[in-house]
Amino acid sequence: MTHQEIIAQLNAQPSEKIKFAVVDIDGVLRGKIIHRSKFLKGLEEGLGFCNVIFGWDSSDVCYDNSIVSGWHTGYPDAFCSIDLDTLRHIPWEGDLPFFLADFSKDPSGVRQACPRTLLKTIRQSCLEMGLNPIFAKEFEWFNFQETPQSLQDKKYVDPEPLTPGMFGYSILRPSMNNAYFHQLYDDLHAFGIPLEGLHTETGPGVYEGSILYSDVLEAADRAVLFKTGVKEIANQHGLIASFMAKWSEHLPGCGGHIHQSLWDLEQQKNLFYDAAALHQMSELMQHYVAGQLHCLPHILPMYAPTVNSYKRLIKGSWASVSASWGIENRTTALRVINHGEKSMRLETRVPGADCNPYLSLAASLASGLYGIKHKLPLEIAPTQGSEYDNAHNAPFPESLHEATQAMKNSSIAVALFGAAFVEHFTLTREWEWRQYSQAVSNWELKRYFEII
Repeated sequence: MTHQEIIAQLNAQPSEKIKFAVVDIDGVLRGKIIHRSKFLKGLEEGLGFCNVIFGWDSSDVCYDNSIVSGWHTGYPDAFCSIDLDTLRHIPWEGDLPFFLADFSKDPSGVRQACPRTLLKTIRQSCLEMGLNPIFAKEFEWFNFQETPQSLQDKKYVDPEPLTPGMFGYSILRPSMNNAYFHQLYDDLHAFGIPLEGLHTETGPGVYEGSILYSDVLEAADRAVLFKTGVKEIANQHGLIASFMAKWSEHLPGCGGHIHQSLWDLEQQKNLFYDAAALHQMSELMQHYVAGQLHCLPHILPMYAPTVNSYKRLIKGSWASVSASWGIENRTTALRVINHGEKSMRLETRVPGADCNPYLSLAASLASGLYGIKHKLPLEIAPTQGSEYDNAHNAPFPESLHEATQAMKNSSIAVALFGAAFVEHFTLTREWEWRQYSQAVSNWELKRYFEII
């Protein structure tokens, strides 16, 4: 639909309510329901949001180190712009109209912190190179027979999984919760998030959903709405869906992998494919892979943004542990999938399900383009067999603190995303680490309370 047709449709609907949302630095949707007249006025003037949405963490605790937002700013309104092309109707809310917005036109520093604006900028750079970025996200997440209140009451200890046992690719386990499983697939599709597949993963109550590929910005929109859509549908069934990277040390973590390729859409040609090349990897794809490998140590918090993220990045966990690549190898950071011209693509396996979709896709695309722009050679050899047994590739930092310091002091990160974004983002990750470092855990109490 054209923008005029969308506005006409909104004016014709009987309800005056419209919901819209923006995405903060942690990938959390922050939104409102507003009157149609305010929405239409906001299309011209922008819609005000207290700039604290970029000045607090995922628990709504205000940063004491932010420059973009903080008590020193007085917390004024920043003005977001509605993207009419993101129109969806929420099936589980009576087909309520829904839009995404960003701060791409806001004159304040908030624009520099906006994840969706960052991805739009990198996407535009890609298009100006004559390359069309086609991306898709897949997520793993655990489902629990809990409510927000029951989790609070038990202090988040021993949540009860939806189903017991290790049942990867199970036909049996989804049938135990048939209504929930099928509502996920059907309602997400109706919400503009078509799935290629939905199945159980290995672990109690864990599912995986693979979203159909699209343009990189639409892929990020689908990804962030997938996560909140799953959580809302789960709540309707008396369940909690968790996208935490690693909720138990005894179980595999949850990935948020990125599939990507670059296309010439006029010729319907996958530019990653070359039938005559080794592994069918075109020269362009080799530069792209080299760029991601080169940049990974400098931007890891974009893929692994929480303290918990690094509990997932360990050997033998189905997650990557080093800047590595391989052909159809699920132990490496980058997995080249070379089944044919149409499906030739790269899977970046570093991100967990806890990542901000806009930032992880921006990191993936920007670092790949860096390799193309600088014609980086693919000098790292592909891993044969297990990367967990390979001592040749540099291991990832083992903590958010270590990874954040590397990004904070990296000229490559600044070249990819600009100094203002890198400064704000790394300050927020330093804050996150500080909150963790000050907390006393149950592990510490058990280990030291009596014996020391």
